[in-house]
Parts: sequence; C-alpha cells; structure tokens
Amino acid sequence: MATKKLFSEWTKEELEITFNLQRLETHTTLEQWLQAATHLEIGEIEKIILDRLRKTLLNYVDTWNEIELIEYFIGPVLAIVDFNAPTFKIFSERTITGIVGDYELTGEPDAIIAKGRYSPQIPYFCFHEYKKAHESRGDPAAQTLAAMLVAQELGQCHYPIYGMYIVGEHWHFMTLQNDTYCISKSFAADDEEIFTIFNILSALKAIIATIAGNQIT
Repeated sequence: MATKKLFSEWTKEELEITFNLQRLETHTTLEQWLQAATHLEIGEIEKIILDRLRKTLLNYVDTWNEIELIEYFIGPVLAIVDFNAPTFKIFSERTITGIVGDYELTGEPDAIIAKGRYSPQIPYFCFHEYKKAHESRGDPAAQTLAAMLVAQELGQCHYPIYGMYIVGEHWHFMTLQNDTYCISKSFAADDEEIFTIFNILSALKAIIATIAGNQIT
C-alpha cells in the first residue's frame, strides 16, 4: 500500500532523493517557453490594466494576506490571460491525487490548468502561492513540484508539465519532464517585468492549447 503524503509535507531535497529527480539550471523546454513569450505583443487595454494592477501590488503587497494577494492581483492577471477553453480550463483549490512510486501524493494547488469541464482530469499546469518568503509553512517550489509529479502520472504523458510559484511579488516558472525539472529566475511583478510575466502566461496558454489539441483563434 502506498504511503499517503501531502504536497505540503515535501521539500525539494526529499522529492529529488525519493523520486530520483534532477534539477537542471536550464532546459530546452523552459527556454522555449520563455523565448516564445518574447515574440508576443500586449494590447493597449491589457497594458493599462496590468499597469494599474502593478501599481496596486507595489502599494499593498506588504500588507495583503494570501487571499488578498490572489483576489486583488494574481486572479485578475490570470483572468486577463483567460485560461478557459473548450478542452481545458483553470480550476482553483481542487484536490488532485496520484500514485508516484511508493507514495500517494495529494493536495489542493491554488490553481491548476487541466483537461475537464467540471473537474480537473489531466493537469497540464500547477501553481502555488505564498505570501512572504520568510514564512516557514513549507516550500512553495516543492509543493508545486509534487503537484507536477502527480500531473505527470495522471497524464501518463511524454509532454512536459508546467508550473509556477509566487512569493509576494516574485514569480517563478517551472518545467518537469520525466525525471528532470527546472526553475526560472524570479520575475518581479511590481515593476516592468509584469508585462514579461503576462507574455509568459500567454505563451503558456498557446502551449497548453497545442497539448490539449485545442486551436485558439
């Protein structure tokens, strides 16, 4: 019988040792994702909204709790990208569970993008958020990686799994392919990098559409 363990109970070191994972400084999959973002343009309306959100974040990120950060900044940014399509959509705090090796991994990511209309069936992207870097309630990168391992198992896939974690104003993007994973540099959402973040998310939407077999017009 598999040992049940929550995403929040893992560290990156434990995941690497237990599942024989290797962290790479860079990988083609992550490079291609970030590179695809550089070719995208943002509409004027989106620029205005994103800049307003950026200024709000700059003023309040130190006072917001986790729910406020998600509702007043992260959620609106994700909503502008709009990850809802005929063959996939975005879900919040839905339980996903999978058997990986000798462990049953389970948890509720802050958001996942997955195949399924009413409930997530095959996740393509996992996301966790923490309010402040010094809070010792777990490792958001490890929680995201654990969820990505479940997504990889549920999909029985050969395609990469994508992820993201946020600590305050700092956004990190992740990829997992087989037993190797990468974490990007941090992108600061309270300065001009908010536009880079938006383009990275937009590029992700196109990638997932291709994986899910859905063509976005």
